[in-house]
Amino acid sequence: MIPRYARTEAAEVWSPQTRFKVMFEIEAHAASAMAELGVIPKAAARVIWEKGRDAVWDPERIEAIEREVKHDVIAFLTHVSEVVGPEARFLHQGMTSSDVNDTALAVQLARATDLLIEDVDLVLAALKRRAYEHRLTPTVGRSHGIHAEPTTFGVKLAGHYAEFVRARQRLVTARAEIATCAISGAVGTFANVAPEVEAYVAARLGLAIEPVSTQVIPRDRHAAYFAALAVVASSVERLATEIRHLQRTEVLEAEEPFDPGQKGSSAMPHKRNPILTENLTGLARLVRSAVVPALENVALWHERDISHSSVERGIAPDATVHLDFALRRLAGVVERLVVYPQTMQANLERLGGLVHSQRVLLALTQKGASREAAYAAVQRNAMKVWRGEGAFLDFLKADPEVTLSDAELAELFDLGYHFKAVDRIFARVFGEDARAAKAAE
Repeated sequence: MIPRYARTEAAEVWSPQTRFKVMFEIEAHAASAMAELGVIPKAAARVIWEKGRDAVWDPERIEAIEREVKHDVIAFLTHVSEVVGPEARFLHQGMTSSDVNDTALAVQLARATDLLIEDVDLVLAALKRRAYEHRLTPTVGRSHGIHAEPTTFGVKLAGHYAEFVRARQRLVTARAEIATCAISGAVGTFANVAPEVEAYVAARLGLAIEPVSTQVIPRDRHAAYFAALAVVASSVERLATEIRHLQRTEVLEAEEPFDPGQKGSSAMPHKRNPILTENLTGLARLVRSAVVPALENVALWHERDISHSSVERGIAPDATVHLDFALRRLAGVVERLVVYPQTMQANLERLGGLVHSQRVLLALTQKGASREAAYAAVQRNAMKVWRGEGAFLDFLKADPEVTLSDAELAELFDLGYHFKAVDRIFARVFGEDARAAKAAE
């Protein structure tokens, strides 16, 4: 995680101060539960909260202690005892380090995911607004990068909207799966800490209870979490790649915003490059890079080892912070995307009507021609257009094997025919909103 691609709010989730505050809350909540059970004095639990609730923990001091004791949680608890005083001896009763570390990680991942869900909501709002704006803006659909048939730019954006609706649900599901608490002791048997303590801490932190934690929360949860982030990142890249292609000089149907004073190249003053969406492509790669290490973390030794720990210290902040940044940037790109409907129309007409070839094919079969004969006749005339020899409609009219009248052929070149289901598509994607917008026209 580097500041260039980190929003302050997202980075703060992973700051040392945030982590130590969460770790203290876990320990203090556990102490409160133990006090209620009579394991420790209630007065001690009160003092722990009074002295630690608003404390500012000293990362440098904790690091200095860890250099000596070679244990992060012991270093933290030692520092807590310096702040809280003698009552700190009642902390961590029957608990193990993973109870604190794993539960703290769950809290941080849940908070990070809340930000990601907010980010996706911004992307959805931008996509919805622009989709309605261009609901009937004609453009060419492409398969294999080649002109296929007409569509609308609004339908393109509606497809991405539907994908990010799924992305949002993936994040909601991932949050639910990762937000689990484990306060079960050395090998997860609750031998020295009662299950009621775990339930109390989980309730106070808004977490679910891990059914069997051995000594750690099972890492299949984390693997699924980072896989979900990777899928969302790939959705970001798909839309970014679409915009990059549309911004190519030979296409130029849409482009990123280019602000006053912005420079596109150190050498060529004319350049307006798709730097934001290229950046999004790169960030998506970074997020996806967390998946394989997360999968490899699943197979720990017996009840616990720490081979996963160093991995998660890197991928958890990196993946969440990078995805947060990417989603916010994507929302801004979509909101301010410059769209060129006239260029879309010109590109749509560039092949002289070839985009209507399927309609001609179908009309010939309905007139009695075999599909093979109809396909051969349409393709024969289409290839002439590809070679730049003339207009598709003119060739069709002159072909004796094309048994359609001039009026019938002309009707087959009606662009509006391709958009008759646009409102139904919008209704599928946007529900009642689409129907209300149609009724208001």
